[in-house]
Amino acid sequence: MELMLEEKDASDWIYRGEGAVNLVLAYSGSSPAFSGKIIRVQKALRNGSNYDTGSSVVSKHECIVWKDDGAIVTSPNREIAEQLYVKCVMIPLLGSEFVDPGVRILVSREFLESVERNVLFQRPGWRVKAARVDSCADSVLLMSDHSVYPDSTFKGVPCISVEIKPKCGFLPSSSFIADETSIKKDVTRFKMHQVLKLQQLQVQQLSEYDPLDLYSGSRERIHKALKALCATPQNNLRVFLNGSLIYGTNLVKAEAFEDHLKSFIHGEDGLRTSSFVHLVIEAIVKLGVLDRLLEVQKLDKFDVEGAIHAYYDVVSEPCKICRDSGESGKLEKYSSLHAISLEESVKIVRDYLIAATAKDCSLMISFRPREDDDPESHYRTICLESTKQRFDVKAYFIDLDMKPLEKMEFYYELDQKIVKCYKQMVKVERGAAKTGTIEGYETGY
Repeated sequence: MELMLEEKDASDWIYRGEGAVNLVLAYSGSSPAFSGKIIRVQKALRNGSNYDTGSSVVSKHECIVWKDDGAIVTSPNREIAEQLYVKCVMIPLLGSEFVDPGVRILVSREFLESVERNVLFQRPGWRVKAARVDSCADSVLLMSDHSVYPDSTFKGVPCISVEIKPKCGFLPSSSFIADETSIKKDVTRFKMHQVLKLQQLQVQQLSEYDPLDLYSGSRERIHKALKALCATPQNNLRVFLNGSLIYGTNLVKAEAFEDHLKSFIHGEDGLRTSSFVHLVIEAIVKLGVLDRLLEVQKLDKFDVEGAIHAYYDVVSEPCKICRDSGESGKLEKYSSLHAISLEESVKIVRDYLIAATAKDCSLMISFRPREDDDPESHYRTICLESTKQRFDVKAYFIDLDMKPLEKMEFYYELDQKIVKCYKQMVKVERGAAKTGTIEGYETGY
């Protein structure tokens, strides 16, 4: 970590986006050391909780869960543990070709405070209310900006990248899913969560995106998924041209996006967007990256309704779910989970947390045109038949955050809330089918 960012450097880093845990800033200055790079800056929750931030070390119970995974448990702080988690856990599962662990570099407190001020008005209001830049952090994660090809920037060759947050690509079938929540076996988590998000005003309308379509391997169904994502991007789809956002917000018009594609896709006006979508489809099918991701997601064999019982055994606490369940049949079913060894409980929880990372990460796929006389590229090449163009393509998984063990109860409670809200909506709709009115919900999902 020889490099260090000071207050004078803050203006060179521009807001790219953010998730629950990190801000992402892209470099816009002239230093060769940072050209084509981004940094991930840790956030701190405003409600005082610190297990979502880099300010805490790995907890004693997390040491039990991750004891066999490299130096995670001996990390001096959460930030380094997060990076080692990507190196030791996620890269072996997803492949080094598709994961960039990055490197940590030092930052001053003044740099972080200046960044906080600079990006404040670019951040979504609800994100600002929830968290601030963690000015107590002493380092940030420096990574390649996968939305660009660094060697192409200086040659004027355009690069387009699509960032997709695929979400969970399968329906759970765990026997530990209760009868009252069994709808999870038939309706995707994404679709159900949309209803809760709409009720909480986190989204303006329900998305028609179905993750099962994206993971299907069928070009027709992948096209359907991408069409739905384009219609309601929310935080599940963003497109960048040479590192600048050109699609993915409610402010971007389809006509403007079509115009942005002029330098990238050959063809007549009105047809370039369709050609670009087909290019993305070819990349998804031929790279097979979502097949890898789905395998990791399916490590969650017990669903949170089973994993929560294993969690209480790992942290050596009485199981609150069993305590609050008054049905003997349920208790008998759950007793089998509490009868297994600690090692087996740890594996259930560990696999659940790894799967949670895979369900919440993003996939960045980037393209640049290739001419027939270009020298052989070390990137994979895809041909777009409609325009007879060839493109270099690369794909990386990003936002592979280690999920805090201490959030297991939160995950369980959110799961129950999502199902309850969705079932209420279904009940309202059934009632409305008789009266012809629906109150309190926007339908069209």
